[in-house]
Amino acid sequence: MRLTTRTNLAMRTLMFCAVNADRVVRKHEIADACNASENHLAQVVNTLAQLGFVDTQRGRAGGLWLNRPMEQIGVGAVLRAFETGVPFAECFDEATNTCPLRAACRFRSALIAALDAFYATLDSVTLADLVRNNISLDHILKLGDARPVPACG
Repeated sequence: MRLTTRTNLAMRTLMFCAVNADRVVRKHEIADACNASENHLAQVVNTLAQLGFVDTQRGRAGGLWLNRPMEQIGVGAVLRAFETGVPFAECFDEATNTCPLRAACRFRSALIAALDAFYATLDSVTLADLVRNNISLDHILKLGDARPVPACG
């Protein structure tokens, strides 16, 4: 299994925001720290905001921050949100499935069970589990001179 780049960037962005929860962060800071294209990251941030994982503010003092406590952001929910439109295998997309084995194949059932187990495991992990007391991650992602998160956020 391989996650899409968008999903990977979404998780990196959320971890970056969680490590820097005391401040508003900017896309270019995330892009620099996470080795990402700022244009690609903009699409991911937009989706994260639409899904309610982050809040954003435009303008000179703008940026983004977590929309809810990191303990309430499940990794499984993030991955489902970003991976939903990507069929795991050809047979998962009824509209384009041309597999000649579909009437007799048991592989699809095995894949469904495996994906259910995969997401069940990730549903038990929160963003807080990934970043809390992770000194190495703090060292990589922590920014200095805080710009406080707006009081209304």
